[in-house]
Amino acid sequence: MRYAQGGGLTDAGRAARERIRLEAVERFDRGEKNREIAAALRVSERSVERWRRAWRDRGEARVLTKGSPGRPCLGPAQIAGLERELERGPLAHGWADQRWTLARVKTLIGRLFHVSYTVEGTWRLLKRHGWSWQQPARRAIERDEEAVEPVEEGGLAAGKSTAAACDGWIVFEDEAGQSMTPPRARTWGRRGRTPVVQVRGRGSGRVSMAGMTCYKPGERSRMFYAVREYIGRKDQPKGFGWRDFRDLLIRARIQLGGPIVLVWDNVRIHLTAPLRGFIATNADWLTVFQLPSYSPDLNPQEGIWSLVKRDIGNLAAADLAQITRAVKHRLKQIQYRPDLVDGCLAGTGPVMDG
Repeated sequence: MRYAQGGGLTDAGRAARERIRLEAVERFDRGEKNREIAAALRVSERSVERWRRAWRDRGEARVLTKGSPGRPCLGPAQIAGLERELERGPLAHGWADQRWTLARVKTLIGRLFHVSYTVEGTWRLLKRHGWSWQQPARRAIERDEEAVEPVEEGGLAAGKSTAAACDGWIVFEDEAGQSMTPPRARTWGRRGRTPVVQVRGRGSGRVSMAGMTCYKPGERSRMFYAVREYIGRKDQPKGFGWRDFRDLLIRARIQLGGPIVLVWDNVRIHLTAPLRGFIATNADWLTVFQLPSYSPDLNPQEGIWSLVKRDIGNLAAADLAQITRAVKHRLKQIQYRPDLVDGCLAGTGPVMDG
């Protein structure tokens, strides 16, 4: 089994190294000092001293034939094969979870190519070929990739074409919620001591949010939202009903001043008979497309929720009203930042023309 430390040298680099050592041997024969040789060849005095000892003990051949521990062991075809296997994920190779660690990649290289890398060499190999240590996104196992793939490849072409044909807006809708327990956000802390965020153990309720991100080539991107607070009172609705979605759509229609091509998921509330009746009645300005199930990464409104929850991370709210105020404040800020709304669309893959 070959051994590689992972630093890597090209053929041209190895040839240049041999030329430097050959010149060093010639200077040894002329009696030059280590400092002079190091300065002339632009290498360290320690390297020159090591070469001189090898030359003194075993001759010129010993200096010139010493191998490099950084010599690459994987060719381009093998690297391509390794990347294909890495993209299949750790589950496909027998690990219980879905984390690629350096130790696992090192093991995989040994299994596939019978080449042993060090952990440091594995890190250098991955970094050299465009891989990095990242926080993964989550995706539902139930997701139907065959249904999602046409949407990703076409970039919601049908919805965009419909919007272009009627000179309308393409609008993405989604809902989210937030309880009294705030999202956890990263913070600085002393090593070996996990930071602790103080939150209230008492209190109940939930803040429901519904939002629409709106895009049209040549126009400033827009975002509309509605917020509802549920504190557990009798007969108080826990979330949004079909009338709330109707009113939000009407508001967006008035503000945008044009037809709407609505893109949203197929949760049960979106499929209720009254809401479908409203859509059918207003087909002259409202067209609806359904996203595939379990595909929130295709909806830019999810990016808006991420921005909101990141802003309230570690918030020790005194009551639910404070959560509501923080959510509304952040949503209002985003409304005046069309660049953030555009960024949420770019993160899903499709990019609006114009």
